[in-house]
Amino acid sequence: MKTNERVISILNDLIRTNLDRIKGYQKAADEIKDTTDFEIRAIFTQMAADSRQYKSNLTDAVIRLGGEPANDTSAAGDIYRAWMDVRTTFSADDVHAALQLCEFGEDRALQSYKDALEENIDWPIGIKSLVENQRQAIKASHDTIKSYRDQYAHTH
Repeated sequence: MKTNERVISILNDLIRTNLDRIKGYQKAADEIKDTTDFEIRAIFTQMAADSRQYKSNLTDAVIRLGGEPANDTSAAGDIYRAWMDVRTTFSADDVHAALQLCEFGEDRALQSYKDALEENIDWPIGIKSLVENQRQAIKASHDTIKSYRDQYAHTH
């Protein structure tokens, strides 16, 4: 497989990861009904917006490399969302559970980025730094979610 084809495949996997994040965070934000949890809802909404930007940047990179950008979610993401649907059915207003699920999703997203960056390929100029910058941003999001999850575990 030529390098560009491999890079396009990797970037498309990351696009799917971000589509998973968008859907997961949108679902989590929609599940929060209690107005006292508006701050968490705003964070979920912001993280979905961040992933829309990441997806857009990755899509541009795929097009620049002559590829066809992915527009579907991952099979693993479908499983994650199905699990989230089941969980929210039992605890519709449980913000702590939503934060735990989002942290699980962030762990998956970080692993996708880690796997991509460990690929032994010659990255086109600017592409590896794009992926690394997004990984760092998702790591920061993960840490934010984890921090809120810990707070909710102790206060609610």
